[in-house]
Amino acid sequence: MSDTEDTTPRPASTGQPKAGDRRRARVLAMQGLYQRHFTKSPISDIEAEFMIDNDMTKVDTLFFRDVLRGVHREQAELDKLIEPYLDRPLQEVDPVEMAIVRVGAYELRHRLDVPYRVVINEGIELAKRFGGTEGHKFVNSVLDKLGRRLRIAETRSR
Repeated sequence: MSDTEDTTPRPASTGQPKAGDRRRARVLAMQGLYQRHFTKSPISDIEAEFMIDNDMTKVDTLFFRDVLRGVHREQAELDKLIEPYLDRPLQEVDPVEMAIVRVGAYELRHRLDVPYRVVINEGIELAKRFGGTEGHKFVNSVLDKLGRRLRIAETRSR
């Protein structure tokens, strides 16, 4: 062993993805969905492009692929779930904010391993970073109402 090797004991891996890896996966999924909105490229092409063009070493790639493909596959159904909670027609929602809300809706519906509060907080943070000035309020409102509908047992104690 050389003098420069780090011998600090490391905790055993739990097999659970790190929060930051999931956060980066959400960012990329949202960006991929945003790109799809404008280019209409096949989702498989967008996925491949993102996998090649981004450093995926600190990204939960399984989560990225699940969310990107899942939102694309179920977009019409997700939009039907979301529409009652919109304050304007779906077509008038900013494409970035719509991508964020769809990601959140998909997670609320299918990713029960992610607590609803995490879904909402992650959506708010994405909107603050990528959306319009008040976009985070819109995202919070829609995801909170949808979360109360889709995660009744989880939100009942709230």
